[in-house]
Amino acid sequence: MFLIVVKYLIPKGYRGMAVFPFVIAKYDFDKTNEVFVNHEKIHLRQQLELLVIPFFVWYFLEYLIRLIQYKNGALAYRNISFEREAYAKERDLNYLKNRSFFQFLHYIKSK
Repeated sequence: MFLIVVKYLIPKGYRGMAVFPFVIAKYDFDKTNEVFVNHEKIHLRQQLELLVIPFFVWYFLEYLIRLIQYKNGALAYRNISFEREAYAKERDLNYLKNRSFFQFLHYIKSK
């Protein structure tokens, strides 16, 4: 994983993003934020499982489905299965050591 800070690549309202093998942060202080880094590392693992490009296709399609479902961009984003897993486990700094393959599938069902 390579963590770089590039303020202008990150959309407004977001702090970072993972694009294998990089984690791109908007703010320098997030380089030492363990929860932020762990959240993005979870996305890197998800990307590896789906061989990167299919991850982004799935992410985009699921976002569109959630947008139709919730009619709200922020709610749609927070309910993408990849995001639900990352937000649920971001504080568990040992999560990736024991995480099963395709664990994000457990987060597909709507709340």
